[in-house]
Amino acid sequence: MKKFELRSGSVQQTQEIGEKLALAVIPGDVIDLRGPLGAGKTAFTQGFARGLGIKGPVTSPTFLMVKSYSGRLDLLHCDLYRTSSSVEVEMLGIDEELDAGAVAVVEWGERAEGELDAVVVVDFKVPGQDQGSRILEFTLRNDSLGRFESLLSHLEVQ
Repeated sequence: MKKFELRSGSVQQTQEIGEKLALAVIPGDVIDLRGPLGAGKTAFTQGFARGLGIKGPVTSPTFLMVKSYSGRLDLLHCDLYRTSSSVEVEMLGIDEELDAGAVAVVEWGERAEGELDAVVVVDFKVPGQDQGSRILEFTLRNDSLGRFESLLSHLEVQ
């Protein structure tokens, strides 16, 4: 595992980071987004979707739990906030869609209890002094370092 930390000063910058990360994903990848409510997970996903060539609005799937979008790769935008067990996560059918070539961005992925194997985990932190600023801590799985390491190390976000 390797960690990178980026600072974003705005929603637009958080979206840009997501957009760039989408350039390196391959079918079956899972990106796990963690952090408090309002930390920027959906904004990140909106940029990620743009990076996959998805047109139109991308909104939080809080009540639906999973929304699908078509682009260069199909995107599953998952929100596991309302799940209470790994059995519930399994019943959502995410694995089947990943096996069929989709990628998934999972908000509240820690609630999957190991059900989904993320190649990248992004922890969103909100510094107390600047409510518009975010710190995004990326943890890269060892077998995904080659695809994401140089991309993240070259991102310059203020």
